[in-house]
Amino acid sequence: MLNRKVETFIRQQHLLQSDGRYLVALSGGADSICLLLVLKRLGYFVEAIHCNFHLRGEESDRDEDFCRSLCAEKQIPLHLVHFDTREYAQLHKVSIEMAARQLRYHHFASLCHDLGFDGVCVAHHQDDVAETVLMNLIRGSGIKGLSGIKPKIQQRLRVGAKAGIPIPLTVIRPLLCVTRDEIEHFLKEIGQDYVTDSTNLVPDVLRNKIRLQVLPLLDEIAPSASRNIVETAENVAFAEEFLDQAVSGMMEELKDEGSIPVSKIKNEYLLFRILSDYGFTSVQIKQIYAHLDAPTGTEFRSESHILVFDRGRLLIEELEKNPFHEMRIPEEGTYILDETAKLRIERMPKPEGFEIPRSSDVIAVDADRLQMPLTVRLPQEGDRFTPFGMQGSKLVSDFLTDQKLSLLEKRRQLIILDSTGRILWVVGLRPDNHFRITASTRTILRLTIEKQ
Repeated sequence: MLNRKVETFIRQQHLLQSDGRYLVALSGGADSICLLLVLKRLGYFVEAIHCNFHLRGEESDRDEDFCRSLCAEKQIPLHLVHFDTREYAQLHKVSIEMAARQLRYHHFASLCHDLGFDGVCVAHHQDDVAETVLMNLIRGSGIKGLSGIKPKIQQRLRVGAKAGIPIPLTVIRPLLCVTRDEIEHFLKEIGQDYVTDSTNLVPDVLRNKIRLQVLPLLDEIAPSASRNIVETAENVAFAEEFLDQAVSGMMEELKDEGSIPVSKIKNEYLLFRILSDYGFTSVQIKQIYAHLDAPTGTEFRSESHILVFDRGRLLIEELEKNPFHEMRIPEEGTYILDETAKLRIERMPKPEGFEIPRSSDVIAVDADRLQMPLTVRLPQEGDRFTPFGMQGSKLVSDFLTDQKLSLLEKRRQLIILDSTGRILWVVGLRPDNHFRITASTRTILRLTIEKQ
């Protein structure tokens, strides 16, 4: 009965391909064992992955031994991985629960990528949906949090040595159509035992309190309470899908403009749908929505992105992992500015028929008018220079505004100065007129930005 129910759910939700290769996250508990055996019985190609987080002493080793024996008996390949979860949590300043989650999902992504699996199957079921909805409701979630757990999600994770390139991971939940009671009944029918995580039996953290205390009380008050919560989550998921379709066009239009006009943010939900993709929390989004009239320069930060108000628009970009620091250039040569660009400096005699470079990434200046070493840095308040072709000086900040640079672009703009503090070049935009090539110039200093 359970086999057919799961098979129908997989087909209806388009969760698995008959010729696909899948990992099953195996803890040794009833849920994951049920998932592994059912998928095996349905004829899918599956291998198991067990993570030992070393959080429960001998019990963690017991679970690993159980998974080894089970997979050997069922002739299912098993992948094992050990984590020092507490050290990871301390190093990354996250909770033990979050550390374990990050460790296992990052490993799942690496394994799927390296060994060619189409996704990882995890054993969430209907009781988990009810717990999750209640947890999110208590925490003040929006529509997304009340829609429960999705049967299939695709995400991209930056993992270990591959951190520079996000690795795709598909997470599949074939058991969302059954309850914990159905799972235990199935295992009892086939005579399959399992292990129990003792930490799940202690009402210490929020999820355990909901599982052990709140949901049993609700089911006592209304026998179908858990099922009703799951059905409500399904209805909310349908409503969320409809709203997503309604706002998707608006979101693409706003994102295509490169920034978001404040005047087009008509409601908090639209702002939530936009900003949640950039790691902003619901609390932050409420604050941003309440301050849409904030002055230019006001900023908010998520763990991954920065949002800045700039003349009636919202600018969003990824936080710089390695902000630019002032650099001294003692002599000619090639210098790495950051992971995207190099600066090449060459000194040469002025050639016959010299022509001023036309590219924005190259300037040539009179080498005898400047003094080494050069300095590359970000603009500072009060910086002035005389743009090439002009007589009077101008604040660099005003010049960047005239060039229609956004506030974030201004913050990233580089300038190059000689040892006397005179600005030689607002990089990529304009050299200083004082250093221009004239008829009397004998030696040229050529500066080139090379994009990597």
